[in-house]
Amino acid sequence: MPGFAELALAGAPIAGGALLGVVAGNFRGPDVRALIKQDMDLLERLPPEQSERRAELQRVIDIRVDDLIAAVDKNRSLLELAQSYRGNWRDIVVFICAVLFTIVWWNVSHSRANWLVMFVVMIVVSVAAAVYAGRGIVRAITSFTRHRDQ
Repeated sequence: MPGFAELALAGAPIAGGALLGVVAGNFRGPDVRALIKQDMDLLERLPPEQSERRAELQRVIDIRVDDLIAAVDKNRSLLELAQSYRGNWRDIVVFICAVLFTIVWWNVSHSRANWLVMFVVMIVVSVAAAVYAGRGIVRAITSFTRHRDQ
Protein backbone atom coordinates (compact mmCIF):
# COMPACT_ATOMS: atom_id res chain seq x y z
CA MET A 1 0.00 0.00 0.00
CA PRO A 2 2.76 2.55 0.59
CA GLY A 3 3.61 2.27 -3.11
CA PHE A 4 0.14 3.44 -4.14
CA ALA A 5 0.24 6.32 -1.69
CA GLU A 6 3.62 7.47 -2.99
CA LEU A 7 2.43 7.18 -6.57
CA ALA A 8 -0.71 9.20 -5.80
CA LEU A 9 1.34 11.83 -4.01
CA ALA A 10 3.80 11.98 -6.89
CA GLY A 11 1.09 12.52 -9.48
CA ALA A 12 -0.90 15.06 -7.47
CA PRO A 13 0.73 18.21 -8.92
CA ILE A 14 0.38 16.93 -12.46
CA ALA A 15 -3.22 15.81 -11.95
CA GLY A 16 -4.05 19.15 -10.31
CA GLY A 17 -2.64 21.07 -13.27
CA ALA A 18 -4.54 18.89 -15.72
CA LEU A 19 -7.76 19.32 -13.74
CA LEU A 20 -7.30 23.09 -13.67
CA GLY A 21 -6.80 23.08 -17.45
CA VAL A 22 -9.96 21.03 -17.98
CA VAL A 23 -12.02 23.27 -15.70
CA ALA A 24 -10.71 26.43 -17.35
CA GLY A 25 -11.50 25.04 -20.79
CA ASN A 26 -15.07 24.14 -19.85
CA PHE A 27 -16.02 27.40 -18.11
CA ARG A 28 -19.22 28.84 -19.51
CA GLY A 29 -20.70 32.21 -18.72
CA PRO A 30 -24.38 32.97 -18.29
CA ASP A 31 -26.70 32.26 -21.22
CA VAL A 32 -27.47 35.82 -22.27
CA ARG A 33 -29.81 34.75 -25.07
CA ALA A 34 -32.00 32.84 -22.63
CA LEU A 35 -32.06 35.86 -20.31
CA ILE A 36 -33.12 38.12 -23.19
CA LYS A 37 -35.85 35.66 -24.14
CA GLN A 38 -37.12 35.55 -20.54
CA ASP A 39 -37.09 39.35 -20.34
CA MET A 40 -39.01 39.66 -23.61
CA ASP A 41 -41.57 37.15 -22.36
CA LEU A 42 -41.94 39.16 -19.16
CA LEU A 43 -42.30 42.36 -21.20
CA GLU A 44 -45.18 40.82 -23.15
CA ARG A 45 -46.91 39.79 -19.91
CA LEU A 46 -46.71 43.22 -18.29
CA PRO A 47 -49.94 45.19 -18.65
CA PRO A 48 -49.76 48.23 -20.96
CA GLU A 49 -50.69 50.59 -18.11
CA GLN A 50 -47.33 49.86 -16.38
CA SER A 51 -45.46 51.99 -18.87
CA GLU A 52 -42.57 52.86 -16.53
CA ARG A 53 -41.79 49.22 -15.81
CA ARG A 54 -42.14 48.33 -19.47
CA ALA A 55 -39.74 51.11 -20.43
CA GLU A 56 -37.18 50.04 -17.80
CA LEU A 57 -37.45 46.40 -18.84
CA GLN A 58 -37.03 47.38 -22.49
CA ARG A 59 -33.95 49.37 -21.52
CA VAL A 60 -32.51 46.28 -19.75
CA ILE A 61 -33.25 44.14 -22.83
CA ASP A 62 -31.51 46.69 -25.05
CA ILE A 63 -28.46 46.70 -22.77
CA ARG A 64 -28.28 42.90 -22.88
CA VAL A 65 -28.59 42.85 -26.66
CA ASP A 66 -25.80 45.45 -26.91
CA ASP A 67 -23.65 43.35 -24.56
CA LEU A 68 -24.29 40.27 -26.69
CA ILE A 69 -23.25 42.08 -29.84
CA ALA A 70 -20.12 43.43 -28.14
CA ALA A 71 -19.24 39.93 -26.89
CA VAL A 72 -19.57 38.45 -30.39
CA ASP A 73 -17.32 41.19 -31.80
CA LYS A 74 -14.76 40.63 -29.05
CA ASN A 75 -14.79 36.85 -29.54
CA ARG A 76 -14.31 37.29 -33.28
CA SER A 77 -11.33 39.59 -32.79
CA LEU A 78 -9.80 37.18 -30.25
CA LEU A 79 -10.32 34.29 -32.66
CA GLU A 80 -8.63 36.21 -35.48
CA LEU A 81 -5.76 37.06 -33.15
CA ALA A 82 -5.37 33.43 -32.06
CA GLN A 83 -5.46 32.19 -35.65
CA SER A 84 -2.85 34.73 -36.72
CA TYR A 85 -0.40 33.62 -34.03
CA ARG A 86 2.63 32.04 -35.70
CA GLY A 87 5.06 31.67 -32.82
CA ASN A 88 7.81 34.00 -31.75
CA TRP A 89 10.44 34.55 -29.09
CA ARG A 90 8.12 33.48 -26.24
CA ASP A 91 8.10 29.91 -27.57
CA ILE A 92 11.89 29.91 -27.45
CA VAL A 93 11.88 31.30 -23.90
CA VAL A 94 9.38 28.63 -22.79
CA PHE A 95 11.59 25.95 -24.35
CA ILE A 96 14.71 27.25 -22.62
CA CYS A 97 12.89 27.48 -19.27
CA ALA A 98 11.50 23.95 -19.65
CA VAL A 99 14.95 22.56 -20.43
CA LEU A 100 16.52 24.45 -17.52
CA PHE A 101 13.83 23.22 -15.13
CA THR A 102 14.38 19.67 -16.37
CA ILE A 103 18.12 20.04 -15.67
CA VAL A 104 17.40 21.43 -12.22
CA TRP A 105 14.97 18.58 -11.55
CA TRP A 106 17.68 16.07 -12.55
CA ASN A 107 19.78 17.39 -9.68
CA VAL A 108 17.00 16.94 -7.13
CA SER A 109 17.30 13.89 -4.90
CA HIS A 110 16.19 10.85 -6.88
CA SER A 111 14.76 9.26 -3.74
CA ARG A 112 11.76 11.59 -3.77
CA ALA A 113 8.50 9.83 -4.51
CA ASN A 114 7.52 12.14 -7.36
CA TRP A 115 10.94 12.48 -8.97
CA LEU A 116 10.49 10.09 -11.90
CA VAL A 117 6.92 11.16 -12.74
CA MET A 118 7.85 14.84 -12.78
CA PHE A 119 11.03 14.18 -14.76
CA VAL A 120 9.08 12.35 -17.47
CA VAL A 121 6.48 15.13 -17.58
CA MET A 122 9.22 17.75 -17.89
CA ILE A 123 10.79 15.85 -20.79
CA VAL A 124 7.41 15.74 -22.55
CA VAL A 125 6.88 19.46 -21.90
CA SER A 126 10.38 20.24 -23.19
CA VAL A 127 9.74 18.27 -26.39
CA ALA A 128 6.39 20.03 -26.93
CA ALA A 129 8.02 23.43 -26.36
CA ALA A 130 10.80 22.46 -28.76
CA VAL A 131 8.26 21.66 -31.46
CA TYR A 132 6.57 25.05 -31.07
CA ALA A 133 9.88 26.90 -30.94
CA GLY A 134 11.20 25.00 -33.95
CA ARG A 135 8.05 25.73 -35.92
CA GLY A 136 8.40 29.43 -35.16
CA ILE A 137 12.06 29.45 -36.16
CA VAL A 138 11.37 27.64 -39.44
CA ARG A 139 8.57 30.09 -40.27
CA ALA A 140 10.80 33.04 -39.46
CA ILE A 141 13.60 31.70 -41.66
CA THR A 142 11.28 30.98 -44.61
CA SER A 143 9.69 34.41 -44.25
CA PHE A 144 13.13 36.03 -44.14
CA THR A 145 14.37 34.17 -47.22
CA ARG A 146 11.23 34.99 -49.19
CA HIS A 147 11.53 38.64 -48.21
CA ARG A 148 15.21 38.69 -49.16
CA ASP A 149 14.53 37.11 -52.57
CA GLN A 150 11.97 39.77 -53.41
